Amino acid sequence: MRVEIWSDIACPWCYIGKARFEKGLAAFANRDEVEVVHRSFELDPGRAKGDTAPVIDMLARKYGRTIDEARAMEEHVASNARAEGLGYRTEGRDHGNTFDIHRLLHLARSRGRQDELLSLAYRANFAEERSVFDPEVLVELAVEAGLDADEARAVLADEDAYADYVRADEREAAELGANAVPFFVIDRRYGVSGGQPAEVFTQALEQAWRGRAIVPVGADEAAACDADGACEVPQG
Repeated sequence: MRVEIWSDIACPWCYIGKARFEKGLAAFANRDEVEVVHRSFELDPGRAKGDTAPVIDMLARKYGRTIDEARAMEEHVASNARAEGLGYRTEGRDHGNTFDIHRLLHLARSRGRQDELLSLAYRANFAEERSVFDPEVLVELAVEAGLDADEARAVLADEDAYADYVRADEREAAELGANAVPFFVIDRRYGVSGGQPAEVFTQALEQAWRGRAIVPVGADEAAACDADGACEVPQG
């Protein structure tokens, strides 16, 4: 059984959703029969390469909030991340164009190291003092994931390398009706949207395995980031 996950490294609910999905998968009896593939989705594709801004400032401008209100929004997301055992910095993070990261993730997939690189990139972006919008940091992460440094640099230097793969993923997301991430597709038959609790993913996998329809996702729990970069913050 194949699970495809559309996500963006800039999306906090994708970071949280990955951890929750992995917990749900670990509780699934047939987990060894599941192939997980990560697909590309850009939250801010129109942003120029190299154009970065502090996340807090971006949130304040986007939602028309004060800096203090934007900090409170980030802290709410951070509390969800920390509940899953994830590190999360609410200050000092940047927001930018993620196209190069997606291209590098496709290289990693071709070398069987995609999940490793994605996990490292999430941790660098949300938990560490490392900017994933710096090409040298991306090369460092690629090496940590088991990739060759020269090959990673060559991909980043060639703007066409793996670009078609990223665009193909994004077209598929549109065809599937995915306008927010994370978005999980099981065997191209069933879909689960948002950073759901681990038990929802376990139930979805079990029902997909049995060939039954998935239980509808509760909108109040389906935290996600949409194609315009807006990230829902569930209350309560």
